[in-house]
Amino acid sequence: MAVNDDVENVRRSPRLASQREVDWEEKFALSRSSQEQAKKIRRKRISMAICSENPAAPKKNVVYVRRAERTEQAPICKTPKLKEVLPLKQSFFECDAVDLAPRLLGKLLRREDVVLQITEVEAYRQDDTACHARFGKTPRTAPLFGQGGHAYVYLCYGLHVMLNVVADKDGVGAAVLIRSCAPVSGLETIQTRRKQQTIKPILLTGPGKIGQALGLTTQWSSHPLFSPGGLEILDGSSPDAILVGPRVGIEYALPKDVIALWRFAIAGTPWVSAPRNTLQLQKHL
Repeated sequence: MAVNDDVENVRRSPRLASQREVDWEEKFALSRSSQEQAKKIRRKRISMAICSENPAAPKKNVVYVRRAERTEQAPICKTPKLKEVLPLKQSFFECDAVDLAPRLLGKLLRREDVVLQITEVEAYRQDDTACHARFGKTPRTAPLFGQGGHAYVYLCYGLHVMLNVVADKDGVGAAVLIRSCAPVSGLETIQTRRKQQTIKPILLTGPGKIGQALGLTTQWSSHPLFSPGGLEILDGSSPDAILVGPRVGIEYALPKDVIALWRFAIAGTPWVSAPRNTLQLQKHL
């Protein structure tokens, strides 16, 4: 009976019905405002918790990846203080490309204010039908046949600048392609060069994006990556687990090379390029 009386009163009093609609709109607006405020508080608490774990790290060097209602810090691997790390020695690179590739995961690429952590790579050997060494030594591929630890930079489709780390001894013709990275510092510079105001993995997942983020041209080919200054590779933390799989976009190669598991990535990080469903956990590190 009470419900019916209320309905009848609303029908008889349009003013009362209008007032109830106003009250409901105010409550809805307050509810949405409270939700937005709660989200801001949660984000602030997460940020404070991360900074409290590493007080020495400047806030501008902390990058976040937002997924639905949770926020996680990127990159996944722990990075040492940049002042404490040194460029890797040339001897580090003088080994088989397939051995060098997983060892580069977690290492740091630095050019001026931009520092990237290597999260995905591919190995290319001299006798590999997917490697540029199959063409022999030409003006373009000459840096590939140099000493390990130098850069081999080339243009893909005349557009994308691809950064490779030369492996093995002088004259071999092998390298490791840097496929993906995670930002450590210089985010604003990276975003400006990439022309993307985002902090999502799309910013640095793909070999052409790495060259663009570092501001590279083919003039960097043959540059020693073990020498301080310019473009260099610094030591970094090794990943706890590694993913392996076949390399991307080499359908023209021989079947044995197409199926070779020479693509390596850090397990558990979102900073890995597509396709990801071809990667599997490496059984033995």
